[in-house]
Amino acid sequence: MINIGSHILANRVILAPMAGITDQPFRDLCVELGAGLAVAEMITCNTDLWESDKNRARLVRSAVGRLESVQIAGSDPQMMADAARLHVDLGADIIDINMGCPAKKVLKKAAGSALLKDTQLVKTILDAVIAAVDVPVTLKIRTGWCPESRNGVEVARIAEDAGVQMLTVHGRTRECRFMGEVEYDTIAAIKKSVRIPVIANGDITTPEKARQVLDYTGADGVMIGRAAQGNPWIFRQINHYLDTSEHLPASPLQEVQRILLKHISQLYELYGEFKGVLFARKHVGWYTGLIDETYAFKKLFNQLSSPEQQLESVRNYFDALIHQKPDSNTGYSTVGNNNIGINRKEATA
Repeated sequence: MINIGSHILANRVILAPMAGITDQPFRDLCVELGAGLAVAEMITCNTDLWESDKNRARLVRSAVGRLESVQIAGSDPQMMADAARLHVDLGADIIDINMGCPAKKVLKKAAGSALLKDTQLVKTILDAVIAAVDVPVTLKIRTGWCPESRNGVEVARIAEDAGVQMLTVHGRTRECRFMGEVEYDTIAAIKKSVRIPVIANGDITTPEKARQVLDYTGADGVMIGRAAQGNPWIFRQINHYLDTSEHLPASPLQEVQRILLKHISQLYELYGEFKGVLFARKHVGWYTGLIDETYAFKKLFNQLSSPEQQLESVRNYFDALIHQKPDSNTGYSTVGNNNIGINRKEATA
């Protein structure tokens, strides 16, 4: 059981914030399919920029009333505090602070993982944000700026002393970005150094890996990022495996079809037809890429330019798979059973 202030999470498997991915439809979907918490994609603390189309979409809250965790990024303590206060006014239940993003455009603002180089500024930002809001504040970090300056334990203690209610650790330094082995030893050391909940993040792609990481690090939960792309069922799969040591049967293609059609329909509603079609392309590519490794359907789908065409194409594609017959419109001949590919053992890290 994970407590974040007065909030008790339903389980210990959390959706990571991912720019351009963890929007309102995807967050709601992942919670529906078993995520104990879904953290919104990072948004700048510069509220002057919130009126852009991109940031307006990031401010959209849950359509089903789930717990709202909003991640903010920046390096100015007062701006971070003001942004946190405005998010709470807009309905945020939890404020998450990003001190782990390795992207260059974020680092140029001295934000994200760049903050790990200045522990005094870390403390000042945490103190300012926590004093500004009456909801729990959480923090996401990396193990340090570079392998020569791993200071995750120090930052974790600063966070706990400041009043942070939960800490998520991506087990690599900024310099390592997403390459190389995850430092589960460092996550374990951080967990031993604090009393607040610690969430392990990094290369957790299967139910077995989730259990191994929890056992090895002693972490209170795991955070899933890219492994959820095209496979939002991973939260249900991990929870079931942690509870029973057994694998769930693969999701029937009828359910995959239903979920995907629902997902992309909500993308059109959120972004409008033009941008919704573009966002649908990448999500459909992830979903169907687990079924058709040749990406034949994806290539054809990406040529479609309207929601109606996309929805019809997805329906026809899955109808052909479900009825086990070749579909000339998809360029894919079905093989195997109706559960093909969905309960994957491995996923992109």
